[in-house]
Amino acid sequence: MCTLVQKYNVPGPRYTSYPTVPYWDVDNFSGKHWKASVKKSFNESKDEGISLYIHLPFCEHMCTFCGCHKRITKRHEVELPYINAVLKEWKLYRTLLGTRPIIKELHLGGGTPTFFSPENLKLLISGIFRSAQVAPDAELSFEGHPNNTTKAHLQALYDVGFKRVCFGVQDYNEKVQQAIRRVQPFENVKNVTQWAREIGYTSVGHDIIYGLPFQTLNDVKNTIAKTSELRPDRLAFYSYAHVPWRKGNGQRGYRDEDLPNAEDKKLQYEIGKKLLTDFGYHDIGMDHFALETDTLYRAAANGKLHRNFMGYTASKTQLMIGLGASSISDSWYGFAQNVKSIEEYQHLVEHDIIPVYRGHLLDAEDETLRKHILNLMCRFETSWELGSLNPQDIQHIIDNLTELEHDGLVEIKPDEIKVTKKGRPYVRNISMAFDMRLYRKKPETQLFSMTV
Repeated sequence: MCTLVQKYNVPGPRYTSYPTVPYWDVDNFSGKHWKASVKKSFNESKDEGISLYIHLPFCEHMCTFCGCHKRITKRHEVELPYINAVLKEWKLYRTLLGTRPIIKELHLGGGTPTFFSPENLKLLISGIFRSAQVAPDAELSFEGHPNNTTKAHLQALYDVGFKRVCFGVQDYNEKVQQAIRRVQPFENVKNVTQWAREIGYTSVGHDIIYGLPFQTLNDVKNTIAKTSELRPDRLAFYSYAHVPWRKGNGQRGYRDEDLPNAEDKKLQYEIGKKLLTDFGYHDIGMDHFALETDTLYRAAANGKLHRNFMGYTASKTQLMIGLGASSISDSWYGFAQNVKSIEEYQHLVEHDIIPVYRGHLLDAEDETLRKHILNLMCRFETSWELGSLNPQDIQHIIDNLTELEHDGLVEIKPDEIKVTKKGRPYVRNISMAFDMRLYRKKPETQLFSMTV
C-alpha cells in the first residue's frame, strides 16, 4: 500500500517566490523595467520601510549541504573591495529611490558573513545606515558560523543595532559532519549562543537539518536534545535539499544510497517535530519553530508572518532590495537577480550599473497566485475572494486539490482552502496545486528538491 510519503515525495519548489525562478519570463525583463518597478513600489510604501538583504559570498571551506552562491577562499584581502562594491550598489539604489529610505529589516547572508572581520562588518553596516533611517523596531539579523564567529563579531554588529543572530548547526554526529564537511563541536555552538545572550541579543536561532547523508533517527534525536540544552529562541528544522546537478555544491561526494530513504526521512521529521513541541517550540510555518517569546511566534499568532527570499520573517515590506553578487530583490511587482560572478558584479557597479542580469515582471494572474501561495505558506489557508482568477483556473486548482482533500491534507470550502494539521508537512505539494506556470510547462528535467 502506497503511503502518503511515497505518494507526495515529488520534486517541488520551496516557494520563496512565485513565480519560482525557473519560471521567470526573462525575455520580457529589462533593467529599465526593473528600476521602474522599484520606484513604483517605493513610492507606494515609503512610510512602511524597506527590507535589505546583503549577500556576503566568501567561505573558507566548502559545506556540501549548502546550495548558496559562494566563493571558497582564505584570502581575506577580498573583503574591502567587495564591501566597497556593495556600498556603491546601495548608492545606485539610493539615487533611484530619490529620498532617504526607512530600513525596517536587514539580513546578512552568505556564504559566511563572519568570514569578514568585525571591523569590516561594522564598516559595511555604518555605510548603509549613513544614507538611511533605521526604524525603531527594525529587525537586523545575520547568519553566524559557530566555528569562526567571535565575541568581537557579535559585539560589533550589536553595537550597530543587530539583535538577532542565527547559527548553522545542521547535526552533531561527527560522521554526518564529515560527510557534509561541516565539523563543529557542540562546545563551539554553546559558546557563540552564550556570548550572544551575554551581549544582549534578543533572538538566537539555530538551523538544523534532517535527511542528511548517513544521518539516522537517533542522530536527529541527539541533535535536538543538545539543541534544547541551549534553548535557542527560534529554530529552522530543514529538509536537506539533494540537488547534485547544481554546479559547485559538492553533493556528488556521496551517493544517493547514503541518504535516508523517504520513509526514514519523514520519520526523522515527525519525531523531530514532536520533540521540538515537547521542548516548548511552536510550529509556525514550513520548517520553522519558535518559542512564544520570539517575534516570529508572535507574528504567526497575529497573522502577520511573511515569507520572502530570506525565508520567514516577522515583518512585511513591499520592497526588498538585495545587494551583493547573486542577491535577489523583490519589488512585489517584479523580481531581479544580480550577476553571480563577483568580478562581474564589482565591474558593473564600478561603472554605475545596477548589476541585475535576469528577472521577472508579475502579471495580474501572477500577483493573485502569489498571494494565495503566501497565505498557504504563512497562514495555512487562503480565500477565493483574493484577487481575480478566471473560473476555469479556479476549477483546475480545485481539481488539483481533490486528491489532497481525499487524503485529509486540505479542506475545500466554497470560499476558502484550509490546510489541515495532517497536511502541514505537505504544504509545498498543496501550494503546487496553485502553480499555474508549473502546470502549463512541466519541466523535462528535475529542477527542484524532493518535497519530503
